[in-house]
Amino acid sequence: MNAFEIRGGNPLHGVITPQGAKNEALQVLCAALLTDEPVTLTNVPDIADVNALVELLGDMGVAITRPNNNTITLQANNIDPDFFGTHAFRKKSGKLRGTVMLAGPLLARFRKAYIPQPGGDKIGRRRLDTHIRGFEKMGVAFHYDADSQMFSLNGENLKGAFIQMEEPSVTGTANLVMAASLAEGVTTIYNAACEPYVQQLCRMLNLMGARINGIGSNMLIIHGVTKLSGCSHRLLADMIEVGSFIGLAAITQSDLTIKNADIDNLGIIPEIFQRLGIELSINGDDIHIPPQEHYRIQKFIDGSILTVYDHPWPGFTPDLLSIILVTATQAKGTVLVHQKMFESRLFFVDKLIEMGAQIVLCDPHRAVVIGLDKQSPLRGINMVSPDIRAGVALLIAALSATGKSTIQNIQQIDRGYERIDERLNALGADIKRVLVE
Repeated sequence: MNAFEIRGGNPLHGVITPQGAKNEALQVLCAALLTDEPVTLTNVPDIADVNALVELLGDMGVAITRPNNNTITLQANNIDPDFFGTHAFRKKSGKLRGTVMLAGPLLARFRKAYIPQPGGDKIGRRRLDTHIRGFEKMGVAFHYDADSQMFSLNGENLKGAFIQMEEPSVTGTANLVMAASLAEGVTTIYNAACEPYVQQLCRMLNLMGARINGIGSNMLIIHGVTKLSGCSHRLLADMIEVGSFIGLAAITQSDLTIKNADIDNLGIIPEIFQRLGIELSINGDDIHIPPQEHYRIQKFIDGSILTVYDHPWPGFTPDLLSIILVTATQAKGTVLVHQKMFESRLFFVDKLIEMGAQIVLCDPHRAVVIGLDKQSPLRGINMVSPDIRAGVALLIAALSATGKSTIQNIQQIDRGYERIDERLNALGADIKRVLVE
Protein backbone atom coordinates (compact mmCIF):
# COMPACT_ATOMS: atom_id res chain seq x y z
CA MET A 1 0.00 0.00 0.00
CA ASN A 2 1.30 3.46 -0.90
CA ALA A 3 1.75 6.32 1.54
CA PHE A 4 2.93 9.91 1.36
CA GLU A 5 5.88 11.14 3.38
CA ILE A 6 5.69 14.92 3.64
CA ARG A 7 8.22 17.33 5.04
CA GLY A 8 6.34 20.52 5.62
CA GLY A 9 7.12 24.16 6.16
CA ASN A 10 8.17 24.96 2.58
CA PRO A 11 6.43 27.87 0.82
CA LEU A 12 5.42 26.98 -2.74
CA HIS A 13 5.96 29.17 -5.78
CA GLY A 14 4.71 29.03 -9.34
CA VAL A 15 1.77 28.22 -11.55
CA ILE A 16 -0.59 25.25 -11.31
CA THR A 17 -3.48 24.23 -13.57
CA PRO A 18 -6.44 22.40 -12.03
CA GLN A 19 -7.41 19.05 -13.49
CA GLY A 20 -10.70 18.43 -15.23
CA ALA A 21 -13.70 18.10 -12.95
CA LYS A 22 -14.08 14.64 -11.40
CA ASN A 23 -17.79 14.98 -10.70
CA GLU A 24 -18.53 16.16 -14.22
CA ALA A 25 -16.43 13.35 -15.71
CA LEU A 26 -18.51 10.65 -14.01
CA GLN A 27 -21.72 12.15 -15.43
CA VAL A 28 -20.62 12.70 -19.03
CA LEU A 29 -18.93 9.30 -19.25
CA CYS A 30 -22.25 7.68 -18.41
CA ALA A 31 -24.00 9.93 -20.94
CA ALA A 32 -21.93 8.37 -23.73
CA LEU A 33 -24.22 5.32 -23.39
CA LEU A 34 -27.12 7.35 -24.79
CA THR A 35 -25.87 7.05 -28.37
CA ASP A 36 -24.22 4.50 -30.63
CA GLU A 37 -22.06 7.23 -32.18
CA PRO A 38 -18.60 8.35 -30.96
CA VAL A 39 -18.43 10.76 -28.01
CA THR A 40 -15.11 12.53 -27.44
CA LEU A 41 -14.37 14.04 -24.03
CA THR A 42 -11.40 16.33 -23.37
CA ASN A 43 -9.84 17.59 -20.13
CA VAL A 44 -10.77 14.29 -18.48
CA PRO A 45 -8.86 13.80 -15.19
CA ASP A 46 -6.55 10.77 -15.06
CA ILE A 47 -7.69 9.60 -11.62
CA ALA A 48 -8.65 6.28 -10.10
CA ASP A 49 -12.42 6.84 -9.89
CA VAL A 50 -12.69 7.98 -13.50
CA ASN A 51 -10.44 5.20 -14.78
CA ALA A 52 -12.49 2.61 -12.85
CA LEU A 53 -15.67 3.81 -14.55
CA VAL A 54 -13.98 3.82 -17.97
CA GLU A 55 -12.82 0.23 -17.35
CA LEU A 56 -16.36 -0.78 -16.39
CA LEU A 57 -17.74 0.80 -19.58
CA GLY A 58 -15.19 -1.18 -21.55
CA ASP A 59 -16.28 -4.39 -19.83
CA MET A 60 -19.85 -3.84 -20.99
CA GLY A 61 -18.84 -3.39 -24.61
CA VAL A 62 -18.07 0.30 -25.07
CA ALA A 63 -15.20 0.86 -27.52
CA ILE A 64 -12.68 3.17 -25.85
CA THR A 65 -9.69 5.00 -27.30
CA ARG A 66 -7.37 7.57 -25.74
CA PRO A 67 -5.96 9.67 -28.61
CA ASN A 68 -4.21 12.11 -26.25
CA ASN A 69 -3.56 12.65 -22.57
CA ASN A 70 -6.82 13.53 -20.79
CA THR A 71 -8.86 12.78 -23.94
CA ILE A 72 -11.20 9.81 -24.28
CA THR A 73 -13.39 8.71 -27.17
CA LEU A 74 -16.21 6.27 -26.39
CA GLN A 75 -18.58 4.48 -28.75
CA ALA A 76 -21.39 2.43 -27.24
CA ASN A 77 -22.51 0.59 -30.37
CA ASN A 78 -22.08 -2.96 -29.08
CA ILE A 79 -23.55 -3.01 -25.58
CA ASP A 80 -24.71 -6.06 -23.64
CA PRO A 81 -27.27 -4.67 -21.15
CA ASP A 82 -27.46 -8.05 -19.40
CA PHE A 83 -23.86 -7.56 -18.26
CA PHE A 84 -25.24 -5.31 -15.52
CA GLY A 85 -26.93 -8.23 -13.83
CA THR A 86 -23.71 -10.23 -13.52
CA HIS A 87 -21.43 -10.81 -10.55
CA ALA A 88 -18.60 -9.04 -12.41
CA PHE A 89 -20.66 -5.85 -12.62
CA ARG A 90 -21.68 -6.02 -8.95
CA LYS A 91 -18.09 -6.52 -7.86
CA LYS A 92 -16.72 -3.51 -9.73
CA SER A 93 -19.65 -1.13 -9.53
CA GLY A 94 -20.20 -1.55 -5.81
CA LYS A 95 -16.89 0.21 -5.17
CA LEU A 96 -17.76 3.35 -7.10
CA ARG A 97 -20.51 5.87 -6.40
CA GLY A 98 -20.62 7.12 -9.99
CA THR A 99 -22.01 3.87 -11.38
CA VAL A 100 -25.45 4.84 -10.09
CA MET A 101 -25.63 7.25 -13.05
CA LEU A 102 -25.45 4.37 -15.52
CA ALA A 103 -29.10 3.67 -14.74
CA GLY A 104 -30.53 6.74 -16.48
CA PRO A 105 -28.93 6.18 -19.90
CA LEU A 106 -29.54 2.42 -19.76
CA LEU A 107 -33.24 2.94 -19.03
CA ALA A 108 -33.43 5.51 -21.83
CA ARG A 109 -31.77 3.33 -24.42
CA PHE A 110 -32.44 -0.27 -23.39
CA ARG A 111 -35.42 0.15 -21.03
CA LYS A 112 -33.77 -1.79 -18.23
CA ALA A 113 -30.99 -1.13 -15.72
CA TYR A 114 -29.39 -2.26 -12.48
CA ILE A 115 -28.19 -0.15 -9.56
CA PRO A 116 -25.86 -1.54 -6.86
CA GLN A 117 -25.71 -0.15 -3.36
CA PRO A 118 -23.46 2.93 -3.59
CA GLY A 119 -19.72 2.62 -3.10
CA GLY A 120 -17.10 5.34 -2.78
CA ASP A 121 -16.28 7.35 0.33
CA LYS A 122 -17.27 6.24 3.81
CA ILE A 123 -18.66 9.65 4.73
CA GLY A 124 -22.18 8.67 5.79
CA ARG A 125 -25.32 7.15 4.31
CA ARG A 126 -26.06 7.79 0.66
CA ARG A 127 -29.64 6.91 -0.11
CA LEU A 128 -30.93 6.03 -3.55
CA ASP A 129 -34.50 7.16 -2.87
CA THR A 130 -34.18 10.30 -5.02
CA HIS A 131 -33.15 8.21 -8.02
CA ILE A 132 -35.62 5.34 -7.55
CA ARG A 133 -38.65 7.50 -6.72
CA GLY A 134 -37.96 9.75 -9.70
CA PHE A 135 -37.74 6.76 -12.03
CA GLU A 136 -41.00 5.40 -10.56
CA LYS A 137 -42.81 8.59 -11.53
CA MET A 138 -41.58 8.01 -15.08
CA GLY A 139 -43.24 4.60 -15.15
CA VAL A 140 -40.23 2.50 -14.12
CA ALA A 141 -40.81 -0.54 -11.89
CA PHE A 142 -38.08 -1.69 -9.53
CA HIS A 143 -37.16 -4.73 -7.45
CA TYR A 144 -34.53 -4.92 -4.73
CA ASP A 145 -32.59 -8.15 -4.21
CA ALA A 146 -31.31 -8.14 -0.63
CA ASP A 147 -28.85 -10.97 -1.26
CA SER A 148 -27.04 -9.20 -4.09
CA GLN A 149 -27.85 -5.70 -2.75
CA MET A 150 -28.94 -4.76 -6.26
CA PHE A 151 -31.91 -2.82 -7.62
CA SER A 152 -33.26 -4.08 -10.95
CA LEU A 153 -35.25 -1.52 -12.96
CA ASN A 154 -37.81 -2.24 -15.67
CA GLY A 155 -38.32 0.72 -17.99
CA GLU A 156 -40.69 -0.78 -20.54
CA ASN A 157 -43.23 1.93 -19.62
CA LEU A 158 -40.71 4.78 -19.43
CA LYS A 159 -42.44 8.08 -20.20
CA GLY A 160 -42.24 11.77 -19.39
CA ALA A 161 -43.57 12.96 -16.03
CA PHE A 162 -43.61 15.81 -13.54
CA ILE A 163 -41.02 15.11 -10.85
CA GLN A 164 -40.73 17.28 -7.77
CA MET A 165 -37.49 16.14 -6.16
CA GLU A 166 -37.32 15.79 -2.39
CA GLU A 167 -33.74 17.07 -2.46
CA PRO A 168 -31.68 18.75 -5.21
CA SER A 169 -29.42 15.71 -5.67
CA VAL A 170 -26.72 16.22 -8.31
CA THR A 171 -26.47 12.56 -9.28
CA GLY A 172 -30.23 12.15 -9.01
CA THR A 173 -30.82 15.10 -11.34
CA ALA A 174 -28.23 13.80 -13.80
CA ASN A 175 -29.80 10.33 -13.80
CA LEU A 176 -33.33 11.61 -14.39
CA VAL A 177 -32.26 14.05 -17.11
CA MET A 178 -30.48 11.28 -19.02
CA ALA A 179 -33.47 8.95 -18.72
CA ALA A 180 -35.86 11.71 -19.82
CA SER A 181 -33.81 12.66 -22.86
CA LEU A 182 -35.01 9.56 -24.76
CA ALA A 183 -38.33 9.03 -22.96
CA GLU A 184 -41.63 9.61 -24.72
CA GLY A 185 -43.25 12.92 -23.80
CA VAL A 186 -42.18 15.82 -21.62
CA THR A 187 -40.43 15.52 -18.25
CA THR A 188 -40.33 18.42 -15.80
CA ILE A 189 -37.85 18.16 -12.93
CA TYR A 190 -38.57 20.68 -10.17
CA ASN A 191 -36.06 21.32 -7.36
CA ALA A 192 -33.39 20.03 -9.72
CA ALA A 193 -29.72 20.49 -8.85
CA CYS A 194 -28.21 23.34 -10.85
CA GLU A 195 -24.48 22.83 -10.20
CA PRO A 196 -22.17 23.75 -13.10
CA TYR A 197 -21.55 20.05 -13.71
CA VAL A 198 -25.28 19.41 -14.23
CA GLN A 199 -25.37 22.42 -16.54
CA GLN A 200 -22.45 20.96 -18.48
CA LEU A 201 -24.21 17.61 -18.80
CA CYS A 202 -27.37 19.30 -20.10
CA ARG A 203 -25.43 21.36 -22.64
CA MET A 204 -23.64 18.24 -23.83
CA LEU A 205 -26.94 16.39 -24.22
CA ASN A 206 -28.40 19.30 -26.20
CA LEU A 207 -25.34 19.16 -28.42
CA MET A 208 -26.19 15.48 -28.98
CA GLY A 209 -29.73 16.39 -30.03
CA ALA A 210 -31.63 16.46 -26.72
CA ARG A 211 -34.18 19.19 -25.99
CA ILE A 212 -33.53 20.50 -22.47
CA ASN A 213 -34.76 23.91 -21.30
CA GLY A 214 -34.12 25.73 -18.03
CA ILE A 215 -30.40 24.94 -17.80
CA GLY A 216 -28.92 26.65 -14.74
CA SER A 217 -32.26 26.86 -12.93
CA ASN A 218 -33.96 24.48 -10.52
CA MET A 219 -36.64 23.58 -13.06
CA LEU A 220 -35.57 21.54 -16.06
CA ILE A 221 -37.99 20.72 -18.87
CA ILE A 222 -36.93 17.86 -21.13
CA HIS A 223 -38.76 17.03 -24.35
CA GLY A 224 -37.92 13.42 -25.17
CA VAL A 225 -36.42 12.64 -28.56
CA THR A 226 -36.04 9.35 -30.38
CA LYS A 227 -32.29 9.36 -30.97
CA LEU A 228 -29.13 11.13 -29.84
CA SER A 229 -25.92 11.56 -31.82
CA GLY A 230 -22.24 11.77 -30.92
CA CYS A 231 -20.43 14.96 -29.94
CA SER A 232 -17.23 16.48 -28.56
CA HIS A 233 -17.28 18.00 -25.08
CA ARG A 234 -14.68 19.69 -22.87
CA LEU A 235 -14.89 19.32 -19.09
CA LEU A 236 -14.66 22.27 -16.71
CA ALA A 237 -11.76 22.76 -14.33
CA ASP A 238 -12.32 20.97 -11.02
CA MET A 239 -13.65 23.58 -8.58
CA ILE A 240 -12.57 21.41 -5.64
CA GLU A 241 -8.96 21.53 -6.79
CA VAL A 242 -9.21 25.29 -7.28
CA GLY A 243 -10.46 25.76 -3.72
CA SER A 244 -7.87 23.32 -2.38
CA PHE A 245 -5.05 25.29 -4.00
CA ILE A 246 -6.35 28.58 -2.56
CA GLY A 247 -6.34 27.10 0.95
CA LEU A 248 -2.94 25.48 0.39
CA ALA A 249 -1.40 28.77 -0.72
CA ALA A 250 -2.71 30.64 2.31
CA ILE A 251 -1.70 28.14 5.00
CA THR A 252 1.81 27.65 3.56
CA GLN A 253 2.44 31.37 2.82
CA SER A 254 2.92 30.48 -0.83
CA ASP A 255 2.86 32.57 -3.99
CA LEU A 256 0.62 30.63 -6.36
CA THR A 257 -1.19 31.32 -9.60
CA ILE A 258 -4.05 28.99 -10.54
CA LYS A 259 -4.36 28.96 -14.33
CA ASN A 260 -7.53 28.31 -16.33
CA ALA A 261 -9.73 28.09 -13.24
CA ASP A 262 -13.06 28.56 -15.08
CA ILE A 263 -13.82 31.55 -12.86
CA ASP A 264 -17.41 31.94 -14.10
CA ASN A 265 -18.28 28.50 -12.71
CA LEU A 266 -16.77 28.86 -9.22
CA GLY A 267 -19.79 30.56 -7.66
CA ILE A 268 -19.07 31.88 -4.16
CA ILE A 269 -15.97 29.75 -3.60
CA PRO A 270 -13.48 32.66 -3.92
CA GLU A 271 -15.68 34.84 -1.68
CA ILE A 272 -15.81 32.25 1.11
CA PHE A 273 -12.01 31.99 1.16
CA GLN A 274 -11.81 35.78 1.21
CA ARG A 275 -14.00 35.72 4.34
CA LEU A 276 -11.19 33.76 5.97
CA GLY A 277 -8.99 36.78 5.25
CA ILE A 278 -7.21 35.28 2.25
CA GLU A 279 -6.07 37.77 -0.35
CA LEU A 280 -6.58 36.74 -3.94
CA SER A 281 -6.85 38.52 -7.25
CA ILE A 282 -8.63 37.38 -10.40
CA ASN A 283 -7.07 38.13 -13.76
CA GLY A 284 -9.13 36.81 -16.63
CA ASP A 285 -9.49 33.09 -15.92
CA ASP A 286 -6.59 32.92 -13.47
CA ILE A 287 -6.40 33.37 -9.69
CA HIS A 288 -3.29 34.72 -7.95
CA ILE A 289 -2.76 34.16 -4.21
CA PRO A 290 0.18 36.16 -2.83
CA PRO A 291 2.18 35.05 0.23
CA GLN A 292 0.49 36.21 3.44
CA GLU A 293 2.09 36.31 6.85
CA HIS A 294 -1.35 36.58 8.48
CA TYR A 295 -4.98 36.25 7.42
CA ARG A 296 -7.89 37.26 9.67
CA ILE A 297 -11.29 35.54 9.70
CA GLN A 298 -14.11 38.01 9.18
CA LYS A 299 -17.17 38.16 11.40
CA PHE A 300 -20.80 38.56 10.46
CA ILE A 301 -22.05 42.14 10.17
CA ASP A 302 -23.52 42.01 13.68
CA GLY A 303 -20.15 40.96 15.10
CA SER A 304 -21.01 37.29 15.65
CA ILE A 305 -18.70 34.41 14.79
CA LEU A 306 -18.55 33.45 11.12
CA THR A 307 -20.26 30.20 10.13
CA VAL A 308 -19.33 28.40 6.91
CA TYR A 309 -21.78 25.70 5.87
CA ASP A 310 -22.62 23.60 2.84
CA HIS A 311 -25.71 24.28 0.77
CA PRO A 312 -27.04 23.21 -2.64
CA TRP A 313 -25.67 25.28 -5.52
CA PRO A 314 -25.27 28.21 -5.74
CA GLY A 315 -24.40 27.72 -2.08
CA PHE A 316 -21.01 26.46 -0.90
CA THR A 317 -20.00 22.96 -1.95
CA PRO A 318 -19.63 20.39 0.87
CA ASP A 319 -16.50 19.01 -0.79
CA LEU A 320 -14.51 22.09 0.27
CA LEU A 321 -15.52 22.28 3.93
CA SER A 322 -12.58 20.10 4.98
CA ILE A 323 -10.24 22.55 3.19
CA ILE A 324 -11.91 25.52 4.91
CA LEU A 325 -11.46 23.80 8.26
CA VAL A 326 -7.76 23.11 7.75
CA THR A 327 -7.05 26.57 6.35
CA ALA A 328 -8.77 28.21 9.34
CA THR A 329 -6.44 26.47 11.82
CA GLN A 330 -3.70 29.00 10.97
CA ALA A 331 -5.93 32.04 10.52
CA LYS A 332 -6.52 34.72 13.15
CA GLY A 333 -10.00 34.38 14.58
CA THR A 334 -12.71 31.77 15.03
CA VAL A 335 -15.08 30.05 12.61
CA LEU A 336 -17.84 27.46 12.95
CA VAL A 337 -17.76 24.86 10.17
CA HIS A 338 -21.14 23.17 9.71
CA GLN A 339 -21.21 20.08 7.49
CA LYS A 340 -24.92 19.44 7.03
CA MET A 341 -24.98 16.77 4.35
CA PHE A 342 -22.84 13.88 5.66
CA GLU A 343 -22.46 12.69 9.23
CA SER A 344 -18.90 11.35 9.02
CA ARG A 345 -16.97 13.95 7.03
CA LEU A 346 -15.55 15.75 10.06
CA PHE A 347 -14.11 12.61 11.62
CA PHE A 348 -10.57 13.50 10.49
CA VAL A 349 -10.52 16.42 12.95
CA ASP A 350 -8.84 14.28 15.62
CA LYS A 351 -5.71 14.14 13.44
CA LEU A 352 -5.61 17.93 13.15
CA ILE A 353 -5.96 18.23 16.93
CA GLU A 354 -3.08 15.79 17.31
CA MET A 355 -1.07 18.07 14.98
CA GLY A 356 -1.70 20.96 17.38
CA ALA A 357 -4.80 22.58 15.91
CA GLN A 358 -7.36 24.11 18.28
CA ILE A 359 -10.67 22.61 17.21
CA VAL A 360 -13.78 21.71 19.19
CA LEU A 361 -15.79 18.95 17.50
CA CYS A 362 -19.29 19.84 18.70
CA ASP A 363 -21.06 16.88 17.07
CA PRO A 364 -20.72 14.83 13.85
CA HIS A 365 -21.77 17.88 11.80
CA ARG A 366 -20.15 20.91 13.47
CA ALA A 367 -16.66 21.97 14.49
CA VAL A 368 -15.38 25.25 15.94
CA VAL A 369 -11.90 26.22 14.76
CA ILE A 370 -9.85 28.67 16.85
CA GLY A 371 -7.15 29.96 14.55
CA LEU A 372 -3.52 29.92 15.73
CA ASP A 373 -2.55 32.94 13.57
CA LYS A 374 0.58 31.00 12.51
CA GLN A 375 2.06 31.62 15.98
CA SER A 376 2.08 27.89 16.70
CA PRO A 377 2.57 25.85 13.52
CA LEU A 378 1.11 22.40 13.15
CA ARG A 379 3.47 19.48 13.75
CA GLY A 380 3.97 16.42 11.58
CA ILE A 381 2.38 13.12 12.61
CA ASN A 382 1.41 9.73 11.15
CA MET A 383 -2.18 9.54 9.88
CA VAL A 384 -4.57 7.73 7.55
CA SER A 385 -6.68 9.27 4.79
CA PRO A 386 -10.35 8.39 5.51
CA ASP A 387 -11.82 9.73 2.24
CA ILE A 388 -10.88 11.79 -0.83
CA ARG A 389 -11.53 15.28 0.52
CA ALA A 390 -10.26 14.68 4.05
CA GLY A 391 -7.15 13.10 2.55
CA VAL A 392 -6.23 16.26 0.65
CA ALA A 393 -7.07 18.39 3.68
CA LEU A 394 -4.59 16.32 5.72
CA LEU A 395 -2.05 16.67 2.92
CA ILE A 396 -2.43 20.45 3.05
CA ALA A 397 -2.06 20.39 6.83
CA ALA A 398 1.11 18.28 6.50
CA LEU A 399 2.59 20.70 3.95
CA SER A 400 2.18 23.54 6.45
CA ALA A 401 3.46 21.55 9.44
CA THR A 402 6.94 21.37 10.92
CA GLY A 403 8.70 18.03 10.67
CA LYS A 404 7.68 14.89 8.80
CA SER A 405 4.15 13.60 8.31
CA THR A 406 3.08 10.25 6.88
CA ILE A 407 -0.33 9.77 5.28
CA GLN A 408 -1.42 6.20 4.63
CA ASN A 409 -4.35 4.93 2.54
CA ILE A 410 -3.50 7.48 -0.17
CA GLN A 411 -5.40 5.47 -2.77
CA GLN A 412 -8.31 7.54 -1.45
CA ILE A 413 -6.49 10.70 -2.57
CA ASP A 414 -5.57 9.12 -5.91
CA ARG A 415 -9.27 8.48 -6.52
CA GLY A 416 -9.89 12.20 -6.90
CA TYR A 417 -6.60 14.02 -7.56
CA GLU A 418 -4.36 13.52 -10.58
CA ARG A 419 -0.65 13.10 -9.72
CA ILE A 420 -1.09 15.54 -6.84
CA ASP A 421 2.35 14.75 -5.39
CA GLU A 422 4.18 15.38 -8.69
CA ARG A 423 2.32 18.60 -9.40
CA LEU A 424 2.93 20.06 -5.92
CA ASN A 425 6.56 18.93 -5.86
CA ALA A 426 7.08 20.94 -9.05
CA LEU A 427 6.11 24.01 -7.00
CA GLY A 428 8.55 23.28 -4.17
CA ALA A 429 6.70 20.79 -1.99
CA ASP A 430 8.51 17.80 -0.45
CA ILE A 431 6.20 14.81 -0.94
CA LYS A 432 7.49 11.27 -1.42
CA ARG A 433 5.35 8.32 -2.45
CA VAL A 434 6.55 5.31 -0.47
CA LEU A 435 5.47 1.70 -0.09
CA VAL A 436 4.35 0.56 3.35
CA GLU A 437 3.18 -2.83 4.54
